[in-house]
Amino acid sequence: MFAIHLEKRTLRATAPRPFGLKNQGLAFQRAGWQSADVLPIYGSSELRQRLPENSSHFFRTAPTGFQVSAVGKAGTTSIIILQKLAALAADVRGKKVAISLSPSWFLARVVNPRYYEGNFSLQAASGMVFNGALDFELKRDIAARILQCPPVPAATPLLHFALERLASGSWLDRVILVALWPMGKAQNLVLDLQDHFESLLFIFQRVKSDPRLHREVLDWPKLIARAADDAAAAGLQPIRDPENPPIGPTTDAAFLARLAEAHEWIDLELLLRTLAELHVRPVLLSMPIPGEFWEQCGVSWTARQAYYDKVRAVAQRYNCALADFTDHDGDADFLIVPRNHLTAKGWMYYNRALDEFFHGRRSGDLTAR
Repeated sequence: MFAIHLEKRTLRATAPRPFGLKNQGLAFQRAGWQSADVLPIYGSSELRQRLPENSSHFFRTAPTGFQVSAVGKAGTTSIIILQKLAALAADVRGKKVAISLSPSWFLARVVNPRYYEGNFSLQAASGMVFNGALDFELKRDIAARILQCPPVPAATPLLHFALERLASGSWLDRVILVALWPMGKAQNLVLDLQDHFESLLFIFQRVKSDPRLHREVLDWPKLIARAADDAAAAGLQPIRDPENPPIGPTTDAAFLARLAEAHEWIDLELLLRTLAELHVRPVLLSMPIPGEFWEQCGVSWTARQAYYDKVRAVAQRYNCALADFTDHDGDADFLIVPRNHLTAKGWMYYNRALDEFFHGRRSGDLTAR
């Protein structure tokens, strides 16, 4: 109770910070979900960018009445986000959430084992399995998909056994799962206590003071124009990552094949099915494909458009709000490539979409599907 009290009391200071304990645990995420003036956003490495325009920093003082709580790190994908939100089912029900999608998720056939292990949370996975928030059929589909992901040492034998029983779906396995339920609940309790204890240590050691909140009227066209000038003046060059070298020559057919074979489409649909069952209202912020980069690799606009069409189709199927920034596909000042990180200009477009979504308004970037 003392830990929960401090987590809520220091929320102004912790909500804008995307730190490891928030990403791997649930306590700080839960505190954000329970606040009416915090909008959670889940995504990948772009959420860790150290830019003033990054949504976490931009909304730090709640200039339009809310803060943004970013959760995610490099390698996060839909299946990881799903486990966290399903574990927090009681707190997320009926709320709003933003999901930042990276096109690179949908251009890899399977989840990278190193990234999946680095983002896996035993507390989230166990919380998802051992609660009654989702119907059995959806849980069965999720469990089957998790078992296809790379095995991680952090998963306990109890969790793995329960996932196998869930994925089976037979009546006998359902009976066994019911018998396992008390042990699963006990495991969740221990993990929650550990999470709160670590939260206390973090608050005592790392949280100093809350930011001063102030309301103001934002001139979005002016802010975007200024950010665009900053991005253009920076003269950003593609990042050369030795572990992920720039893609060499390719073809439209190869690009479309990668897009069609990606398991990420399955995971995204499972995530949106989970949100629909929990009556969560999501907005999908889909970063554009760095068109100029892919053109140089040999992929045409016609092929790239297939990605945008598939995202729109999924958003429409689940009645999600969507900002896909398609018209910035060839905008060299919108993204830092090939990592698909947002520039100052890209972040300002994100910020406007988040502001419109939180306040229930709709701009040209944000459409309801």
